[in-house]
Amino acid sequence: MKLSSAQKSALLVGFICILGLATSQAAEALQSREFVIDGVKREALLYSPEKAKAVPSPVIFGFHGHGGNMKNSARQYHFQTLWPEAIAIYPQGLNTPGRLTDPEGKKPGWQSSPGDQGDRDLKFFDAMLAELHKNFKVDDKRIYASGHSNGGGFTYLLWATRGDKFAAFGPSAASATKNLGLLKPKPVLHVAGENDPLVKFAWQQATLLAVRRVNQCGEGQPWELDENCTLYPSPIGAPVVAAIHPGTHAYSDKAPEVIVKFFKSQAQK
Repeated sequence: MKLSSAQKSALLVGFICILGLATSQAAEALQSREFVIDGVKREALLYSPEKAKAVPSPVIFGFHGHGGNMKNSARQYHFQTLWPEAIAIYPQGLNTPGRLTDPEGKKPGWQSSPGDQGDRDLKFFDAMLAELHKNFKVDDKRIYASGHSNGGGFTYLLWATRGDKFAAFGPSAASATKNLGLLKPKPVLHVAGENDPLVKFAWQQATLLAVRRVNQCGEGQPWELDENCTLYPSPIGAPVVAAIHPGTHAYSDKAPEVIVKFFKSQAQK
């Protein structure tokens, strides 16, 4: 049966409404979780799909930047709306001296190297992952981490120190300089702004070049999942994708979509 223009429009409106409702429900489903690490209370916002207690589910950790918070990262990254079948967890950092800003540590952030801050944030990650395993059926072949700026740096630190736990990483506006020597091959999509005045684009290019070497990547080519990104294939199954945009240090509105596309394409063997 051929539909009229009015019927097609009605169906489209209906689909958009259903999609909007699903997105809204996913956002509203965030729940606060508390942990105690070495006597210090830690917090995170958690989204868990209804089937996560019965069906093995992917997990995405989303780390805010220095001075940010878990509520803003849940809103900006919104992994729960882009991949509602996955568990999404947005941890809250503690006040931390910044490498580039806030030397007195008056704003929340994440440790930058192994041993910093008594490894409080690595211990926090361990506790969160253990809690997820306790309460849900976690798909251990599909665990991912992403973060912006200082959160992206912590994402690289997780790669360096907990890399065996993850299928892939999605840092944004970050450098891995301090931890490059600890990295072992893993898939990564790195988001970078060409006019970043804080984490200089040249620093991020150096990080991308280094991880391409770690992952034994070949020459770049258009990425089939997003033509605006460059894929560097890896013969050992550890591709690197460069998502370069013309912006500054601000988190790109397009970053969550390409990060989720990449995560969906990667699973541990």
